Amino acid sequence: MKIIVDGSNVAYYGQKPNEETGKVTPSLKTLKVAIHTLKKLGHEPLVLADAPLRHEIDDKDGFNEMIQNEEVFPVPAGTIADHYILNLAYEEDAKILSNDFFREYQDEFQDISSRRLPYRVKDGRFQIGKPSPPKKVKNILQKICSKSLNEFESRGFDVYKSKRNNKFSGLAVAQEAINRVNDEEENAIDTKLENVFMKIPILNKLVGIVDEEIEDSDFLIFVLVNPKDYKEAVKNAGTIAVTVKNKLGLDHSPLVAVRNDLFTRPGAFELNIIYSDEILEESPYNLDIIINDSDYSFIKHNSRNIASTLAGRLGTWKFPRVAVKPSMLMEKPGQFEVSIERGGKN
Repeated sequence: MKIIVDGSNVAYYGQKPNEETGKVTPSLKTLKVAIHTLKKLGHEPLVLADAPLRHEIDDKDGFNEMIQNEEVFPVPAGTIADHYILNLAYEEDAKILSNDFFREYQDEFQDISSRRLPYRVKDGRFQIGKPSPPKKVKNILQKICSKSLNEFESRGFDVYKSKRNNKFSGLAVAQEAINRVNDEEENAIDTKLENVFMKIPILNKLVGIVDEEIEDSDFLIFVLVNPKDYKEAVKNAGTIAVTVKNKLGLDHSPLVAVRNDLFTRPGAFELNIIYSDEILEESPYNLDIIINDSDYSFIKHNSRNIASTLAGRLGTWKFPRVAVKPSMLMEKPGQFEVSIERGGKN
């Protein structure tokens, strides 16, 4: 791994002021130990130092020899060393060995702590710490989903927007579905319904969906849950369908589809209930996400959850295709762009 060494910061580490002058003299030995340790660990150190260091260090001849041997590189004249180090680290995708927090550059260089390797010298040994984990921009998944759904809505598609986060249980889902279909106000769990629900055996298979079933069923219930609750919701899907059918006296059980929803908190649920003649079998558009390098892996890993969220909120049976692409033009964590293009059947 390429590691840029903040030469001045390392050379001044642990040095105490002179009792008479109060001056702190940087140590060439400490800098050499740091370089030796990095190489021993298999890293590629690139030592950068500001111009004053060659005049202040304790072994000037030794330091100048290292410059001649290209073991140390002074930053260009007129350049601020810290800025130069940070800029090079981001350009080369390298780590930085330094105990400097670079606070004055936090606005320009995002998430510096994930690149910075802290260090210490203990019992004569040079010890290198670990960088902080990269910061994730809060709610970036929800922001991507919101912007994507706005794109669909701008093209005339209805979007289910409720984010009430009702407390999740199979019985609560069934009660909510019955209330919604009957266009009733929310009320407490019906005791009689609870008895009916508990007597129905758990149906291990999700209610299937084929053209004939869509035509026979009056409506489809999309159960929107947090990914952590997906398995539990799937386990209850068949029982929910039968409970709703029996309570409402329907000829056919409604179709129940469980969808991961990135707007829903763990332990909560939302329902998007759509009449069968309004169901879109395929997503009318697919989604392209252009994302910064810092968030690329995270968003790529969650691309199916994004697709599931869009399908559940739009009321489409099949998921839209979600393509995630990194962009060098997006330098800061949290930056992204979305666009939709025609998909499915025209």
